[in-house]
Amino acid sequence: MPEGHTVHRIARQLGLDLVGHRLAVSSPQGRFAAGARRLDGQLLVASRAVGKQLFLEFESGDVLRVHLGLYGAWDFYGRLTPLTPGAVARGSMGAPRLRRAVRMGEDEREVGADAGIDHPFPPEPVGQVRVRLASAETVADLRGPSACEVLDPSQAALAVARLGPDPAADLAEWPGYAPLSNPSTNGQATDAALGSAPSPRSVMIDRLTSRSVAVGQLLMDQSVVAGIGNIYRAELLFRARLDPHTPGRRVPRETAGALWDDWAVLLAEGIRTGVIITRDLTPTEHTDALTDPTLRNWVYHRTGLPCLVSGTPVVVEEMANRNLYWCPTCQK
Repeated sequence: MPEGHTVHRIARQLGLDLVGHRLAVSSPQGRFAAGARRLDGQLLVASRAVGKQLFLEFESGDVLRVHLGLYGAWDFYGRLTPLTPGAVARGSMGAPRLRRAVRMGEDEREVGADAGIDHPFPPEPVGQVRVRLASAETVADLRGPSACEVLDPSQAALAVARLGPDPAADLAEWPGYAPLSNPSTNGQATDAALGSAPSPRSVMIDRLTSRSVAVGQLLMDQSVVAGIGNIYRAELLFRARLDPHTPGRRVPRETAGALWDDWAVLLAEGIRTGVIITRDLTPTEHTDALTDPTLRNWVYHRTGLPCLVSGTPVVVEEMANRNLYWCPTCQK
């Protein structure tokens, strides 16, 4: 499942190349035909990510909410702006000619092996494309999302309010946003109604340390903190040397705050590079890790292998319906 860094990268790519353009919106697959008709021809005015969810705001106030889920991905074609200044945008060949595309999803990568062949632009949709967003020079195709719907402004604000805080999301810019004191409610009570809004960091600390649920499960609860997935969950807990079974109420507030601070740093790096690197590496090792996934993480996907710190075999178990990797020696 794509984690928070990938969704932020998608939001930024859409912001660079489609925000400010009047878009042709279609549903080649047909499953989003009514929503596509509602958005077709509108100006895209904002692209925001909160946790694992993407919110695209159009000039009418309509908001396209997308959750990629386990299998969703965006394919980009045509003219693409580099996400990092000075870098080369993969697939940035420019309309009306297309040589390859960039995929952003569970595995961010180039797609298409015919890098030396020119194609007409825009390309014909291939496979089950739920939504196509197209300007004169750039196309973004959405495939396989778990959620794809058009919301009005109040519905969109409530959807965001139900999410936990995200270090990379500036929710203050969201029209009408106010965080829910209890995300399971329908929005009647908000923290803002109690006085000045708390910081995102303090919201996460309060929500994590007020429950008896295991911390390994709480970090995957998107109403506690938004954007953490299976890789970040395992790695954050290992870096904190925290037993994933520890009830949230027994996690010291300073430890919860340190989890937030570490998450903010790792998320920013993931957004910058497009990969999840959680080990402390030398510059040369970091460069190698960009192309070699086995060098990136402490415990994730290392079942039975020696812990890189203690040598104890890494354990895997199921928690919150996903595999959890951890070291019983380091994480006591």
